[in-house]
Amino acid sequence: MKNSLLLALSLALTTPLAQAQTAAPLPPATPQYRPAYHFSPAQMWMNDPNGMVYSKGVYHLFFQHYPDAMVWGPMHWGHATSKDLVHWQEQPIALYPDKLGWIFSGSAVIDENNTAGFGKNAMVAIFTHHNDPEEKKKTNKHQYQSLAYSLDEGRTWTKYAGNPVLQNPGIPDFRDPKVSWNTVANKWIMTLATKDRITFFSSPNLKDWTKESEFGEQLGAHGGVWECPDLFPLMLDGQQQWVLLVSINPGGPNGGSATQYFMGQFDGKKFTPASTATRWVDYGRDNYAGVTYAGTGTRRIFQGWMSNWDYANQVPTSPWRNAMTVPRELALRKVGAEVFLTSQPVREIGQSLSAGAVKLPPLTVGKELDLSGKLPNLGDKFQLKMSTTQLADFALVLSNTRGEELVIGYDKKANEYYVDRSKAGPAAFSAKFAGRHAGPRRATTAAADLTLLVDATSVELFADGGLTALTELYFPSAVLSTLRLRSAPGLTLTELSYARLAAEVK
Repeated sequence: MKNSLLLALSLALTTPLAQAQTAAPLPPATPQYRPAYHFSPAQMWMNDPNGMVYSKGVYHLFFQHYPDAMVWGPMHWGHATSKDLVHWQEQPIALYPDKLGWIFSGSAVIDENNTAGFGKNAMVAIFTHHNDPEEKKKTNKHQYQSLAYSLDEGRTWTKYAGNPVLQNPGIPDFRDPKVSWNTVANKWIMTLATKDRITFFSSPNLKDWTKESEFGEQLGAHGGVWECPDLFPLMLDGQQQWVLLVSINPGGPNGGSATQYFMGQFDGKKFTPASTATRWVDYGRDNYAGVTYAGTGTRRIFQGWMSNWDYANQVPTSPWRNAMTVPRELALRKVGAEVFLTSQPVREIGQSLSAGAVKLPPLTVGKELDLSGKLPNLGDKFQLKMSTTQLADFALVLSNTRGEELVIGYDKKANEYYVDRSKAGPAAFSAKFAGRHAGPRRATTAAADLTLLVDATSVELFADGGLTALTELYFPSAVLSTLRLRSAPGLTLTELSYARLAAEVK
């Protein structure tokens, strides 16, 4: 949610439930831009992932959705399901706006012990009700937390009659509850974005909430409002550490929206950081508001919104707008004395990207090597992996006959990976879109590995076992069907493998 958008819409709509203004005609359809293995809605607007939960063999992805236009509007919870995190089935809308307001971001849990009294193993959504700020501007109490529950695995929902369950204390930003069961406290813990910090609340039953502590007022990046937090444990060398994700808009390392993270300890009441350094889940321009799935056991699976508020309302797709990143598995890794959060595509992605697999023998690149002839039917939906024992400057250049090119590479002097979309296609829809965006290399070894996921209009880069990630959109006027590898100092690859998208994956 972006403050300027909230204000504009609050002025345009007389009440939170007002009907949208007469919809503008949809732009011409762009099927060439439809991703194949990233979830996108069939039509209209989508932003933040919400309520992500795994139950009875099914992954449930809820998301911020406006079904009446291709721009942000009165929020609903859309719903999609998958059995393998690759093939997604869009479901009917789960939650609609009501007299308490629009349905903003939140989370979902399986209430195994019926603590809320809705029924054993009820799927319970905890979300922000957003009322019109113009109606309550004197008190700033327009955002508060509410519940809904489903007894049929997310197919139908009932809103709790006692909503809201957590009232606003009088601040403008009080939203995006991420709830999980904490075994130490023996309570539910809510991690809530509250203006410029995170506030933790606890509850025995999801209905009655007690404030426990605050975190972050003077830590981390504060270029914009804090949003969409998540708190979870991960193991490292047999020891449990806690990770706190916080999305921020604006203020990202390459401009606009991004997600930072903190590591430390959580005792059921208070989060104590191990470091004050500001670190980012993804250095690309197009991974925002990501949180993790509940109910996945020892796997911690993350998924983000693949866009940026700087231009999300303008990207040239139709009849839908925006998609999700691929699901990623998170872990912790120690590099020297520092610990970093790593992210890599879930294994299910690689299992599906199996058709037309090609693995080249070791090769040395001197100046430039055209890979197109070595990788048949390259297309614009594939996975590429490469590794080297001696990392040097290189650039992978995807291009077409119109002179458009997407450049993905490594700059040794700056010690950073980058994606340059300056010439990757039309970008007149936003002055903030085109550019070169980089992220620091965290690995200290000479050896390096790189995984690229390309899907029509997006590339996701994972380097050095996921220590560096960059996600970027681009919109070429024709398929980027030529791939060249350039390296002025020369680069020897010990592995280069390619797999195009399996035909049955939709």
